[in-house]
Amino acid sequence: MEFFRIKKDIPFMRHALTFNVISLVTFILAVFFLFTKGLHLSVEFTGGTLIEVKYEQSADLEKVRGALGKAGFSDFSVQNFGSSQDVMIRLPLKGDQNTNQIGDAVMSALQADAPGGTKQRVEFVGPQVGKELAENGAMALLLVVIGIVIYLAFRFEWRFSVSAIIANLHDVVIILGFFAFFQWEFSLSVLAAVLAVLGYSVNESVVVFDRVRETFKKVRGLSTPEVLDHAITSTISRTIITHGSTQLMVLSMLIFGGETLHYFAMALTIGICFGIYSSVLVASPLVMWLGVSREQFIRQKKVVEGANEEGAVV
Repeated sequence: MEFFRIKKDIPFMRHALTFNVISLVTFILAVFFLFTKGLHLSVEFTGGTLIEVKYEQSADLEKVRGALGKAGFSDFSVQNFGSSQDVMIRLPLKGDQNTNQIGDAVMSALQADAPGGTKQRVEFVGPQVGKELAENGAMALLLVVIGIVIYLAFRFEWRFSVSAIIANLHDVVIILGFFAFFQWEFSLSVLAAVLAVLGYSVNESVVVFDRVRETFKKVRGLSTPEVLDHAITSTISRTIITHGSTQLMVLSMLIFGGETLHYFAMALTIGICFGIYSSVLVASPLVMWLGVSREQFIRQKKVVEGANEEGAVV
């Protein structure tokens, strides 16, 4: 399915160096912010107090957040839990605070400005549990990367797999850099979004690389930059349809999903935008500079000595 077809190939590779310099600068800035500012980790990773409150009617989350802010609480998270009547409140770990005292203080604040709720349970999430979640999250990210490398190594020639994994890791670091710079809360849902972006971005790279391989096999007389330009141009319509429809869904979560889905949708939005950029304008130039050529996809004919003229070529 295509909305349009561009008849003349766009010379993307003519500006390949410019695109990659931009990518390198963005990547270095993201790494700089990660090291200097670090990620603002949520309660799941740092430890803290979880409080479940049940209302008789649908809970007004904005009132709950306002009540907690008015009472002096900070860095808290409020979201529905199971139903619109159940509210989960997460508070970060601070000093030697008593969990029960925190629970009572929260309920006092809610009764003053968001009445009608009853405390269901109060749980303490220790820093050790948070550390384990952080380690497991990092391991999940590593395993996804290894899985993508193995898949691309079997699917394509090594030049394609190396270029794709560099482009995909570029997307991940950029997302983390945004969260470090703006000090947005990095939670388990954001980690899930990062893993989703990895799979989403590699899909775009595979589509472009498939077209590159197909063009090398079917079209003669084109240089490597021309083949890459043709592959990218011929997939632009598909890219717009795929990424446009996906971004519409993510945008609806970003606008209407509330605080619960806000950073999840934000991570996906950044990942989709940079995923397009990296798959087209980072991975493709890397393939070109690694020396991909038509000869790598065409089976060389063997000449058998001593055979007759008809059977000389095998």
